[in-house]
Amino acid sequence: MSPSPDLSVVVPVYDERQNLPLLQREIAAALEACGWTWEVVYVDDRSEDGSLSVLLDLWRADPRVRVVALRAHAGQTAALAAGFDQSRGRVVVTLDGDLQNDPADIPRVVARLDQEGGADIVAGWRKRRHDGFVLRRLPSVVANRLIALVTGVRIHDTGCTLKALRRELVESLPIYAEQHRFLPAMSAASGARVSEVVVNHRPRRFGRSKYGLGRATRVLLDLLAVKMIASFSRRPLQYFALLAAPFALATLVLLATGLARAGPPTGAPAREQVLLVAFLLSFMACVYFVLLGLLAELVVKVSETGGRRILATTLEP
Repeated sequence: MSPSPDLSVVVPVYDERQNLPLLQREIAAALEACGWTWEVVYVDDRSEDGSLSVLLDLWRADPRVRVVALRAHAGQTAALAAGFDQSRGRVVVTLDGDLQNDPADIPRVVARLDQEGGADIVAGWRKRRHDGFVLRRLPSVVANRLIALVTGVRIHDTGCTLKALRRELVESLPIYAEQHRFLPAMSAASGARVSEVVVNHRPRRFGRSKYGLGRATRVLLDLLAVKMIASFSRRPLQYFALLAAPFALATLVLLATGLARAGPPTGAPAREQVLLVAFLLSFMACVYFVLLGLLAELVVKVSETGGRRILATTLEP
């Protein structure tokens, strides 16, 4: 096997047959003048338009091209994860396969990793987008502001696929579902330094967009999952203790009410029965969440070595 290259470009592909030859030429033109060794890892997400055959032709024509084929259509995040697993570069750049990201921006995005005191991930910002306003730009603005509010990571364009990541960060971030758009937030939760750079955005020339308003629900659910991972994965007992707190308070109130009503029968046994049932249910719910928290703590401790890691730098004297 050839030595590991300086740069790996990971490109998820789904029905982009007409774009691929142009994309490969643009990537080669952008990187050949930089003096880096590089590779392009194309991940075919079970395309139905013959994209895989085009990728194989590119692979035969250029030894720097590598092709990964998923056995079933799994989505962009799964394709990126497969590309991360197969990439070998010191720096990994992610790029869309639809030609809307400009490969000429790759050197600037990679250079930002070593600027401003150094960064671990650099996200592209499509400041001037060439997409429809109602179906693409407006939902993107709302989603970006919501993600920034919830995660606290102030990135203007989390949905831009063009990003540069250091190898150690790629290896520490397991991603799934639709979480590729949350890479900056997940990286920041691991202690990574996050930056961004304005990049070019171009109109789509061939094919059709795979994005729409139907992704909104999945994005919201993944945002909740990312927030939980970022905020509570290291301290799950505290999270479940917060959930148990209202039930613990209700248990105490019901217990105090029951004690205050203790005495001779009042002639309303049904009321006492309802009070007893409410007390037992709230007590059981409180115990349930506490036990879940303890179980989650155990799971985190056991899987800590194989899950998300906090990035660290070794300082030499």
